[in-house]
Amino acid sequence: MFSSSLMFGTREKPLAVVVADDVGEICSLINQWLTNLGCSVTSTATGNEVKKLMRSQHFDLIIADVLMPDGDGLEVILEARQSQPSARVLAISGGGRHLQAEDCLRFAKGLGAHGVLLKPFNREQLLTAIEKLAVGSRGAQLGDDDD
Repeated sequence: MFSSSLMFGTREKPLAVVVADDVGEICSLINQWLTNLGCSVTSTATGNEVKKLMRSQHFDLIIADVLMPDGDGLEVILEARQSQPSARVLAISGGGRHLQAEDCLRFAKGLGAHGVLLKPFNREQLLTAIEKLAVGSRGAQLGDDDD
């Protein structure tokens, strides 16, 4: 079972999360799940929108679909490495017309995503993936600058 205190309950301020997915229902679900845990969640429908947000706001966690119109998740990962180097990136994908989901996630991992998650997923799978990102080899919490 997921231990929300591991990354959410012991923080001084809410975990800042941005979710980028062109499927509105997925953004809404992730937003609801994480908001219920006390996170501050911003949702966008395109990679270009999240790249703009990253230039003006700090995020502890970036969740991005790999395949989106108007800026894909691979571009988001590259931008995150430049503008938000302390942020953790979780790439999600269900694949597309020309790429299998596993290939999309392999590309995302190769570009620097800290974790990947295959769609469709449920709440527990998402929170487990985030928990894996939250605890580094030294037990650092998500968003710690020394990670």
